[in-house]
Amino acid sequence: MSQMLALVILLGILFIGDLIAVRTKAWVPSIFICAVLFLIGYWTFFPQDIVAIAGVPSVVATMLMYLLITNMGTLLSLKELKNQWKTILIALAGILGIIAILFSIGTLLFGYETMIVGIPPLVGGVVSALIMSEGAKEAGLISLSVFAIVIYVMQGFAGYPITSIMLKKEGKRLLTKYRSGELQAKEDDKDESGAPRPELKMFKNMPEKYNTEFFKFFRLALVAYLAYLVSTLLAPIVSISPFVLCLLFGVIASSAGFLEKQVLQKANGFGFAVLGLMLFIFDGLKQATPSMMLEIIYPLVGTIVLGVIGMYIFSLIAGKLLKVSTPMAFAISLTALYGFPADYIITNEVIKSLTEDEKEREVLTSHMLPPMLVGGFVTVTIVSVVLAGIFVGFL
Repeated sequence: MSQMLALVILLGILFIGDLIAVRTKAWVPSIFICAVLFLIGYWTFFPQDIVAIAGVPSVVATMLMYLLITNMGTLLSLKELKNQWKTILIALAGILGIIAILFSIGTLLFGYETMIVGIPPLVGGVVSALIMSEGAKEAGLISLSVFAIVIYVMQGFAGYPITSIMLKKEGKRLLTKYRSGELQAKEDDKDESGAPRPELKMFKNMPEKYNTEFFKFFRLALVAYLAYLVSTLLAPIVSISPFVLCLLFGVIASSAGFLEKQVLQKANGFGFAVLGLMLFIFDGLKQATPSMMLEIIYPLVGTIVLGVIGMYIFSLIAGKLLKVSTPMAFAISLTALYGFPADYIITNEVIKSLTEDEKEREVLTSHMLPPMLVGGFVTVTIVSVVLAGIFVGFL
């Protein structure tokens, strides 16, 4: 297959996903449709390396991940991050719910080893899935080695539509409050007089004409590199994912005035970055062959269903205690099933489907996006890797 044909096919799939999401007003998320189409493609005529052929090998996807996650950090101020303590507790409660249900009911139905292998990938991303897959392989549990990868690949099929439904409920609730005057946008970018604060305090004397797209990319890449550097320096003492630090460094750089908010959008690179990263994520579906799916379908479906039930019960309790609405609390917990960038994309799809008014969209974004982003990073990027490191020792 030629590079341009591969690219056209993949972009066509992403467009179909968007089209259906728009037509269904985000009741059917684009990510869900794309995942189904990629699965069908890999089971029929796609080359196994179609994403790399199209021009997005893993090294490019990693670069885009660094830039995107640092850019996501600019959406959150230090003040906002401190304000998200409830989000962190709810996300942890959801994970606790998964562990409690799967270690009790799940172990009885599917066996202890299956649950040990299944929990970290269900809670997290590709890193925890790979840790458990390799651990199971070394322990001679070949089918469970495959199970770890497939549960990571398939968990989004449950997470995407349920999250979309929960966020639509929350968005409608917030819109009703906003239209009745009970709710305002969360704003922290104005000084005491109400005037907008300059975004680039460190470059306030620099003429705007020098703030080119390349200068924006340079500053974003520099912050991402510093996050990577710190993670390598800390490695002998404590293992911290560079992507977690990218989010934190993005917050700090934005608060300090080194990066403007949504710098990647302003450098006209955001759309392409999301495109590349989405293609790389769907590339993981090539692992899930039909025969493999049939072999592990029962524990796969059972583990995901029980995990979601446990997540719902515990996030419901945490939400009630912390006075967070049930749909928002459940949506925060569900980020464990997919993380970034799906949390960002689904939230934005829902917001766009609920209102055409830009001011209303800003209000919904300010209330819904920060907890979804923070929830995704707490579950997928931090907790899941820690869990995998602990659980792999039990095999």
